[in-house]
Amino acid sequence: MSASGIAAVTALVLSVAGCGGSGATASSSSEPEKSTINVGLLPVADAAQLKLAIDRGFFKAEGLSVKIQMLQGGAEAPPKLSSGALDVSFGAYVPFFMAKAAGFPLHIVADAFESAPGTHTLLVARDSPIHVVKDLVGKKVGVNVKRNLSSLIVQATLQPQGVKLDDNKDFVAIPFPNMQAALQNRTVDAVQAVEPFSTQMQKSIGARLITDLSQGPTARFPIAGYASTEGWAKKHPKTLAAFRRAITKAQVLLADRQMLAQTLPTYTKIDAGTAATLHVGVFPSSINTTRLQRVADLMRQYGYSTQPIDVKSLVSSP
Repeated sequence: MSASGIAAVTALVLSVAGCGGSGATASSSSEPEKSTINVGLLPVADAAQLKLAIDRGFFKAEGLSVKIQMLQGGAEAPPKLSSGALDVSFGAYVPFFMAKAAGFPLHIVADAFESAPGTHTLLVARDSPIHVVKDLVGKKVGVNVKRNLSSLIVQATLQPQGVKLDDNKDFVAIPFPNMQAALQNRTVDAVQAVEPFSTQMQKSIGARLITDLSQGPTARFPIAGYASTEGWAKKHPKTLAAFRRAITKAQVLLADRQMLAQTLPTYTKIDAGTAATLHVGVFPSSINTTRLQRVADLMRQYGYSTQPIDVKSLVSSP
């Protein structure tokens, strides 16, 4: 990034903060109700803003101490939020909205990530007989969690091309870090990968791209955000606002992809060199409910929810 670009980003971060940089401290009038919060995190590129905000002191400046709890999948978040094991959690919107449809009192705290070409892919082994989308008929596809974001974007991409996969028979649940071994061992025929795992698999074992899953109905798709319960949000409005401000500052900095390359090695098993080559999506600096409504609508179209979800009702004003 050029000197002028860095200056512009810095100015925007300061304007978002409202009263200075990372060294500023929260005023007594906005002091959070809870100074230490437990936050769920997934080891994916989408969640870089949380670690960056911690490392840059953005939470500290807001009077917050964040304790990270690593998760294997977004579906873990709602029950841990309900039990109080987590105050806020990163997670994909699909499992969050599915939990809402099942009665979970969801509250969206901050937006985190929007897809772009290469961020969500469908990969096969180098010597796989699968070469085009239609070769996937009747094949096993690995997804991090069944009937979730991964399977939804696979279905939404493949079905218009004449390939309909069965939720129960055709998808196999495999954690992202285990997908490479699953391809090598032929446990599955293909995997729905995200960064940094997609780039790692293509480099380390020559995994081949069958189709990009950020196109057509899922182009620039809202992928993930941070959520709490409604009760927690009502009880801790200043804590929520402080968390949101810190995350927003980090989101602004992630417009410089060097920031992502520097941050990823601090919470994933990826080195800085590989991090610099990843496909990067968009890190929104505000919540756009019109965009997020796309997720809820696509879920209903593919039977992931039976009732409409009004996303506006899940977000409080800044």
